[in-house]
Amino acid sequence: MFAADLLKGRAALISGGGTGLGKAIARAFVSCGARVAILGRRELLLAETAAELSAKPADVVPLVCDVRFEDDVEVAVRRAESELGGIDILVNNAAGNFVYPTKLLRPNQFKLIIDTVLMGTVNLTLAIGKRWIDSGRRGTVLNILTTYASTGSAFVVPSACAKAGVENLTKSLGAEWGRYGIRFVGIAPGPFRTEGAIQQLRLREDLIPGVDLMSVAEQRVPLGRFGRPEEVANLATYLISPAADFINGEIVRIDGGEIPYMSGEFCFLDQVAEDQWGGERRRLKRIQE
Repeated sequence: MFAADLLKGRAALISGGGTGLGKAIARAFVSCGARVAILGRRELLLAETAAELSAKPADVVPLVCDVRFEDDVEVAVRRAESELGGIDILVNNAAGNFVYPTKLLRPNQFKLIIDTVLMGTVNLTLAIGKRWIDSGRRGTVLNILTTYASTGSAFVVPSACAKAGVENLTKSLGAEWGRYGIRFVGIAPGPFRTEGAIQQLRLREDLIPGVDLMSVAEQRVPLGRFGRPEEVANLATYLISPAADFINGEIVRIDGGEIPYMSGEFCFLDQVAEDQWGGERRRLKRIQE
C-alpha cells in the first residue's frame, strides 16, 4: 500500500519529530518519498534523528524550535520552506504532560502544557495555513491527539484540556478552511510503547508498591498489548496521502479497543471463566421456553 513514491515531491513539517511517534511518522514519510523537516527543542537529538532517517542529507532537515513562541515558529517555517521548497503537510505532534494530581499543580505548570500542546499547534497551523491560503496552495494538517481528549481523564487535566482544544481545532478548521483545499485530520492514539509513555509509567510504580503498571495498562486493551509507533505512522501516512483526499475534519482513534472496553457497562465480565456461565445458560433457556 505504501509505495516508495507515494509521497514523492511532497514536503512535510513535523513538530516533536525527534523522538517517539513524531520520529516514526517522519521515518514513514521519508520511506514513501517525502522530504521532511523535524522540529524540536534539542539540537543534538534532532541532528541524530535526521542522520538516522536520511538516505541523503536533504531528506530530513532538523530545525530547533520552541512551538510556544510565535517568533521561533516563524523562523522555523521560513527555514523549512527554504530547505524543502515549500510545505505541503503539517504534522502537529509536539506535546507535554504532567501525570499528577491537579490540586498540586501550579498555574505556570498548567500554562506550560496549554502553551505547548494547544498554542503550539495554533502557532504552527496559522503560520503555515495563512501561507497556503494566500498562495492558493493546497495542504493537509494532521494533528496528533489522545483518546482522553474526547473523554477527559483524571491526573492529566492540563493535557486533556489542551488536546480537547486541538481536537476542536481539527474539526472547526476542517469546516472553515476546506474551501481553500486545506484538509484537517487527527489521530487519537491510546497506549503506545514509546520512550515517553514507558518512562511515565515506570516513574510512578513506587506509588502502588507491588503493581506492574505496564501490565495493568496492557490488561485494559482488548488486543492485549500496547500499540507500536509504526502503527500510528502507517495511519498517518494514509491520512495525508491522496488515498484519503476526501477525509476532512475527522479524528481516527487507534487504541486496540481500550476506550470501548473501559466505557462498556458490562465489559468487566470478561473476568468470568467460560465454564462459569452454565447457570446463566440454563436460566436463558427457561426464559425462551
